[in-house]
Amino acid sequence: MTTPTSGEEWIVEALGCDPTRLADPVALRALFAAMVSELSLHPVGEPLWHQFPSPLATADGDAGEVGGITGMLMLSESHLTIHTFPEHASACLNLFCCTPRAGWEWPVRLRELLGAQEVRVRHVLREYGNVQSPVSHP
Repeated sequence: MTTPTSGEEWIVEALGCDPTRLADPVALRALFAAMVSELSLHPVGEPLWHQFPSPLATADGDAGEVGGITGMLMLSESHLTIHTFPEHASACLNLFCCTPRAGWEWPVRLRELLGAQEVRVRHVLREYGNVQSPVSHP
């Protein structure tokens, strides 16, 4: 028996974002929580986060300065990732789901959650080809 299978991937650039939200772990956790809830995603663990020091800080700069954040959430569907660049007011997101699913209102929701002025979305169908079911031999 042959079963066609495919997944979907969204590669997203959010531009003109609020730099404060891009450097705020609480704001990014809220973004992930909204996406998990609204897209009915299934996390298989807690998200991982890493905050970078500010690339604008100098040796004399404020030690409390923070930079962008990278976050990753493993899903039973695959993964959700983000990398933010507060110094450029931008964020890059990637959502990969191994099975087809409904889309998300990326421009509207990223405007609300990150203050994005422009959102570019590339939607990619990931074809796996036809999967052959194993044939049992007597």
